[in-house]
Amino acid sequence: MKIALAQLNYHIGNFEQNTQRIIENITLAKAKGADIVVFAELAICGYPARDFLEFSEFISLCEEAAQQIAKHCVDIACIVGLPIKNEVLEGKDLYNAAYFIEDGKIKAITKKALLPTYDVFDEYRYFEPNTKFECIEFKGKKIALTICEDLWNINDNPLYVSCPMDELIKQSPDVMINIAASPFNYRHDEDRIQILADNAKKYKLPLFYVNQVGAQTEIIFDGGSLVFDETGEVKAEMKYFEEDLQVFDVDEIQNVKNKYPQPDRASDITQIHDALIMGIQDYFRKSGFSKAVLGLSGGIDSAIVCALACRALGAENVMAVLMPSKYSSDHSVKDALDLVNTIGCKHEIIEIKEAANAFDSMLAKPFTGLAANLTEENIQARCRGIVLMAMSNKFGYILLNTSNKSECAVGYGTLYGDMCGAIGVIGDVYKTQIFELARYINKDGEVIPENTIVKPPSAELRPDQKDSDSLPDYGILDQILFQHIELQKGSKAIIAQGFDEALVQRILKMVNLAEFKRYQTPPILRVSPKAFGMGRRMPIVGKYMA
Repeated sequence: MKIALAQLNYHIGNFEQNTQRIIENITLAKAKGADIVVFAELAICGYPARDFLEFSEFISLCEEAAQQIAKHCVDIACIVGLPIKNEVLEGKDLYNAAYFIEDGKIKAITKKALLPTYDVFDEYRYFEPNTKFECIEFKGKKIALTICEDLWNINDNPLYVSCPMDELIKQSPDVMINIAASPFNYRHDEDRIQILADNAKKYKLPLFYVNQVGAQTEIIFDGGSLVFDETGEVKAEMKYFEEDLQVFDVDEIQNVKNKYPQPDRASDITQIHDALIMGIQDYFRKSGFSKAVLGLSGGIDSAIVCALACRALGAENVMAVLMPSKYSSDHSVKDALDLVNTIGCKHEIIEIKEAANAFDSMLAKPFTGLAANLTEENIQARCRGIVLMAMSNKFGYILLNTSNKSECAVGYGTLYGDMCGAIGVIGDVYKTQIFELARYINKDGEVIPENTIVKPPSAELRPDQKDSDSLPDYGILDQILFQHIELQKGSKAIIAQGFDEALVQRILKMVNLAEFKRYQTPPILRVSPKAFGMGRRMPIVGKYMA
């Protein structure tokens, strides 16, 4: 039996496009001699569909698409994921399911049993968990078909009380197939391989795993579909951040040569770079936009975003706006111009001095007798926000936010100023990682000006301002933030690692107090194990300091 794994980029709710791509790949798999072609979890509607799932018409369109796909499953079978109605009166209205289609008909239905509700997942909001398990017979083989999380309850501290494969193995299957929508983070690929390998070893069966690829707003899927033999050895690893279709013979699994993987795992920074490129591309393509605008300060954050946007969209589709203030240094303007001249994007220089002075004059009376402070700095940042949104409105550009994760964490940014935008490109990338990313972008030649990388970071909103005036050293700050945000460590646990107690308490207080700002920022492309946004849900008015 030959199995094709079809790793595709789906678009939530775009039934016409998703169905067309699935049918095209059924035809391609058939031409390659496959007996069965496997598509990802909820492939027909896209993942995560969220509250679209509450519309009965949405579910009906999924079923109509499945019936259309079935017509093309002649001389080849397919497995495809979709939401289906729960016909029983008890429980949730839907199942997260997969159809096994053969000879133009739906021959079997598998339903997902383990429904994740952690981090970015919220499946139990919509779906009823499965409690009945049956293998699928095809071409003289018994297939144990599971859906994503159903294989993740295998570690020493299981999250669920049941394990679907423990039930399916009782029916003596010959092969395991798992269809998934497994989101990317730069630490996830090795965990994923280990979990799947453990399943293959435990049940002594070959395992075929298909993941989807592409970005759905903030959530990015990296592909990397996999084949394992019954010993848990990786026999094939499909492409990352690209669509792919490959065919494997179940009976020749030991002879499969690893078709894609590199000898070593891609570095964290390589993965982050590739994920951000895909995230930008899909946000624009799936939203129907093509042109981006951003503020380019001469600093490293906006330089990185500009370079990534040009790689993702083409330099001709990116507008960089330089908005020097009366405190901007000459080298900041020069660094920004050096960048745009190197990468060839469009640019405008719009000074904000007059606008900021006008606001100062307007507010002179109510501010009489009060010294200048953060208020005047924020006015400058908001002038820039007004300029960027004006450019967006006038020319149809989509504004890219350039705030990094370190700034987002401690609230070092201005609401309605530098925190505005439609999508946060680097909001899940710490400042220390930003410097690594700059070096990676420059690996084949200087793109980010060297001076942009080496000069002290500054918002340039007051004379001789530096980030270090307000924030701890980024090398220390990011370590503490990682312990607190990604690893969920409280102050006592972090201090016990040797960090200064007063500094830890100060940083965690800043994180807590900045929650109201993060609620008002754009969605952020998720590349870490714990990103701000839907994967980290904190109360705004909570007092707990961890």
